[in-house]
Amino acid sequence: MTVADLILRGAVVHTADRSRPTATALAVADGRLLAVGTDDEVLAIAGPATEIRDLDGATVVPGLVDVHNHHLMAGEADLFQLAFPPTAGLDEVLAAVRAYAAGLGPDEWVVGEAFGSVLLDDFSRSETRARFDEAAGGRPVVLTDDSHHNRFANSAALAAAGIRSDTPDPAQGHIVRDAETGEPTGLLMESATLPVTEALDRSLARTPERYRRASARAIEILHSFGITAFQDAAATVEIMGALRDLDDTGDLHAWVVSSLLSSEFLFANTPVGDELVARREEFRTPHHRPDFVKVALDGVPPTHTGAFLTPYRPSADHGHAHCGVTTMAPDELTAWLVRTAAQGLGAKIHCTGDAAVRVALDAIAVVRSTGDSSTRYQIAHGQFIHPDDRQRFVDLDVSADISPFLWFPGVIPDAIAQVRPQPEASQVQPNRDLVDRGVLVAGGSDWPVSVSPNPWEGIQGLVTRADPLGRAPGTLWPEQALTLDEAFEVFTINAATAMGLGDVTGSLTPGKSADFVVLDQDPFAVDIEQVVRTRAVETWFSGRRVWTP
Repeated sequence: MTVADLILRGAVVHTADRSRPTATALAVADGRLLAVGTDDEVLAIAGPATEIRDLDGATVVPGLVDVHNHHLMAGEADLFQLAFPPTAGLDEVLAAVRAYAAGLGPDEWVVGEAFGSVLLDDFSRSETRARFDEAAGGRPVVLTDDSHHNRFANSAALAAAGIRSDTPDPAQGHIVRDAETGEPTGLLMESATLPVTEALDRSLARTPERYRRASARAIEILHSFGITAFQDAAATVEIMGALRDLDDTGDLHAWVVSSLLSSEFLFANTPVGDELVARREEFRTPHHRPDFVKVALDGVPPTHTGAFLTPYRPSADHGHAHCGVTTMAPDELTAWLVRTAAQGLGAKIHCTGDAAVRVALDAIAVVRSTGDSSTRYQIAHGQFIHPDDRQRFVDLDVSADISPFLWFPGVIPDAIAQVRPQPEASQVQPNRDLVDRGVLVAGGSDWPVSVSPNPWEGIQGLVTRADPLGRAPGTLWPEQALTLDEAFEVFTINAATAMGLGDVTGSLTPGKSADFVVLDQDPFAVDIEQVVRTRAVETWFSGRRVWTP
């Protein structure tokens, strides 16, 4: 009989395993869960050398799982960039840039995030660019919006990127221009951001060590919230190289699944598409699985780049019949999914509009028609899903990857309400309907689009449909609320299953990796409005404690 290395007893254990939802003790041996049950059941496998800890009623849950983040971007921002909340007004952002620039050398760039989508009109004016020129003392300034699809560049940054009045709009991108002079205002949408990204990359001369530091810092932050598994939603050679290097040195203490970029989305000067897919096995390690591709099938509603079945609200720039378009034609997407499925790769497909969701489901249906029933597909965001398409998630075995700020009031829903008609604009994230139909709904933070990767913020928001931090009043389509048990599964076993890790982690089940979190309160025993206050006291990965405050 295998003897436990460690036993935790006297606990309140929420397992996320429906066959045994609660327990009081668990045993660990060789990095895996040996037993989960009552104190007496688990203590029966103790040996002379077993460490036995009495938790005196503390709560234990599985290591939490984040199905959608951009971890290295978040780590880099934390270590190297100016940060301000998406709720900041224009004057607050200017003040932050001025203070940050004062500590830089004369040629250094001000790089920061994330201004709220509700400020897009402000950043569309030439006078705003002039104000940032002054605030930064002539230094280049690049600021990212809260969707991370769009950027603002001041005059020096535009010059470094070679963007002038005669620069044409790129495919799938838009340079916002002054209505009178035709000069770029500094606001760049979608692929129009790439020249600025390239110029910034040249100025920073990023090194593998910098990438490793950013990745490690992000994982440390994730551990502080009890997260032990995550899916990077837009992985590059550099990101996967950092993960591989960390694992090679024994420093990757998380299960990571990567989504390989199919196009230059968010990043420049890096292999994408078939070239990146061909290299994926270079980066596979015991804890890193490059098992998905990423398709950004549309943009985001606030910039009129989400693809919808019905028109946006009328505007001077887009008229009365603008619905947005997908970034790939349906036949192109279908061919890509068929080709990558044949290579054993699932897909995470970014869809913010209901038309994009339908195009994605149509392409997945073609893959399924070939007899493929095992390739994993995720529709990311999917805040707008036509009622006719919701059952198709079940029929085609497609997971819904859902993220905070989209199921409770906040900056992004406010910005969507400015461009989409009611009642549709307020009817986002039909989570209740999806769960009731049997859709696998998986939780992701979309950090750093979400300011924090805190899963308890998402869990509480799923139940209340209100902002857990009280930043915005009211609720958003409260009829679509989940129960606390359901929301807990969204950020544990559901997310792990959607990533292909359901047999490894996501629940406290014997045989799985010993990934668990000791909490400072029992989220199931407090008022729902207090769930967001839940904090990790200890985070364990593969039987090792990897974080304490």
